[in-house]
Amino acid sequence: MNKIARLFRDTGPLRFLLPVGIVLIIFGIFMLKLTPQKYEQTTGTITAVTETLDTTDDVTRTVYDVEFDYTVDGKVYHSSFSGLSERPAEGDRITVYYDPADPSRISNTKSTGLIGIILIIIGVICIAGGIFSAVKLFGKSRRLDEQIRQASGGSEPPRIAPPPKEQQKEYYISFDGHSLKPGYVMEDGDRNVVYEAAMTKNALVGSRLFTFTNHVTGESAEHEVGHTVTSSFDNEVFSTSSWFKFDGKNVWDVIHEQGVRINTDVASKFPNLTYVISKNGRYFATAQTSGKFVHEEDAAEHKLNIPVGKYFYRVWTNESDLDLIMLTVFAISETEQTFVE
Repeated sequence: MNKIARLFRDTGPLRFLLPVGIVLIIFGIFMLKLTPQKYEQTTGTITAVTETLDTTDDVTRTVYDVEFDYTVDGKVYHSSFSGLSERPAEGDRITVYYDPADPSRISNTKSTGLIGIILIIIGVICIAGGIFSAVKLFGKSRRLDEQIRQASGGSEPPRIAPPPKEQQKEYYISFDGHSLKPGYVMEDGDRNVVYEAAMTKNALVGSRLFTFTNHVTGESAEHEVGHTVTSSFDNEVFSTSSWFKFDGKNVWDVIHEQGVRINTDVASKFPNLTYVISKNGRYFATAQTSGKFVHEEDAAEHKLNIPVGKYFYRVWTNESDLDLIMLTVFAISETEQTFVE
């Protein structure tokens, strides 16, 4: 499933920008063909003026439609222009550009060719941008795969098989949103708080401040956490990309630099999502979306473990690096994409 998600996400900009670029180029060429750059100029005489009201963006203004006669090679032609901003009068002279091959084809400007050229340039930029983005994203994926191959000592990225859950320690990570400075709490199987990631400074603009506290080691560190940025192409769940800055860097770059990759399993225990986390090509932990109440001693009405999506997770691991586990789950929870790597 991650390979499909990666394909859609890495090609999302290209699949969006390529058709946009093609349409702009085609329309630009069409505009060039209609351009009156080769039209010749003559002068017509206004025979009638009609005043009308034009409403654009809730602004109403007066515009003028005119009818006029003009002569080409001794033949008189009758035509009209619409939407003039300045009021003319009958008998006034008006500039007319006509096609020498067909004098009945006229224009009141010769600037449409520039518009066509601009559209073509924008179209080329869109296509080039889409190709560049796809190449860049595929290159990043290949580098991450190579990193895992080298760390695991194999010729191919290894398949990560989690051990049975009963052979691992279980933790529960829950979101505490009952205050103005919400955060996350990690409990062990005995419901002892072993880790906290609490917001100590909120900010509508700019970075928020979180304090990550490991109660097992007694260590604590402050981190700047930016607001989540999410992009999607055509509302495809696979192509959704979501991230936030963690101490000034993309949080996924921070996690990947520590050798972490994540495989998303959407069919493991429907409707829960399961994330199998590896580090340097070896199994590290499993995180699974959970209901809000998971402890056996909770009240009877909470026994039904209804998944609530992000913010609540059960985690299984035998690793002692709770800092990396909390950061990884924190990133999964705080972002908007279903499939993460």
